[in-house]
Amino acid sequence: MTDTNHLRRTVLKAAGGLLLASALPRTLLAQTAAAVQERHFDPKPGEWKSYEVVTQVSLQRAEGPSTVWVPLPALDTDWQRTLSNNWTGNAKSVKVGNDSRYGAKYLVAQFDGSAPPMLEVVSRVQTRDRGEDWKKATPGGESAEDLRLWLRPTDLMPLDGIVLKTANQIVAGARTDEDKVQRIYDWILLNTFREPKVKGCGLGDIKTMLETANLSGKCADLNGLFVGLCRAVGVPARDVYGVRIAPSAFGYRELGGKPAALQGAQHCRAEVYLKRHGWVAMDPADVTKVMRQETADWIKDPDHPIVAPVRKALFGGWEGNWMGYNFGHDVHLQDSKVIGKVGFLMYPQAENRGEAYDSMNPDAFKYTITSRSI
Repeated sequence: MTDTNHLRRTVLKAAGGLLLASALPRTLLAQTAAAVQERHFDPKPGEWKSYEVVTQVSLQRAEGPSTVWVPLPALDTDWQRTLSNNWTGNAKSVKVGNDSRYGAKYLVAQFDGSAPPMLEVVSRVQTRDRGEDWKKATPGGESAEDLRLWLRPTDLMPLDGIVLKTANQIVAGARTDEDKVQRIYDWILLNTFREPKVKGCGLGDIKTMLETANLSGKCADLNGLFVGLCRAVGVPARDVYGVRIAPSAFGYRELGGKPAALQGAQHCRAEVYLKRHGWVAMDPADVTKVMRQETADWIKDPDHPIVAPVRKALFGGWEGNWMGYNFGHDVHLQDSKVIGKVGFLMYPQAENRGEAYDSMNPDAFKYTITSRSI
């Protein structure tokens, strides 16, 4: 694949984005140098790790009948095994909803209002790291019909107009799908940035991002843009919606979750399908997160020693400290009278008295998510 390090350095220097080390106190420089030397991020497929993830809902301010939807892990792949989903609570009825197009599963719990709504969902999964061996061909077994789904537009991810125009400009002259994906990945790192003030994981409205030239956001925005640009130029791609369930084994604070409090740890990743390699892991949004939030300073050079190992590894890999729920877009929630359809499903949802709860405000909702290694 094409090495674009020189291009990155040239562009970033021209933009004035390189850190000015000479302006930093010597003691801070020494501390930073020591931290840089210790940084390592290189996930590789290996042993499976088992986790139990518990989502507890105690719906606030509920009067009369109400409905709660909780996403369920429903993936069985070479990087995640879903072992079980169980639930308890005082719901009048509970059933499993299913999105027929993408296979997303979720619990539908209906409460009659006779008591404060309480629900606990216990999921058990096994996960492991991913890391692509680019020197070795490992073709996937997807058919052309299977892949067609991952080339379609969605409500938040149109593939025409400014999306198509931008994608074509990025990949102009690229000869292979691998080259196209590399260019789009690098373009995301050079032209977008993590915005911590964005609520939750963002909206994922990629057309508006491009039209307004506001290329900031969080994972649903940045990885959503990556996936949309790939699809627009004919590379099958998909978002994978989930939640971080454990700290990073490589010491990156921003790439892990706190098991005792995972509400707010939702994170979507991405995959692309390459003929020589099958489905390959991608996560440019997490590279931008490390650049913006891993240190006290906003690192604007993707070749910075703290960022470089993450940038390299997340093109073809990711760490198994994360649980995927589904690949779903435009998910219709069964029995919903208010919400109806969500652009993606990785947060609990709820309705009461004709109003929807804010799924991105767990304290007001209220829900908690915890995990433990088993």
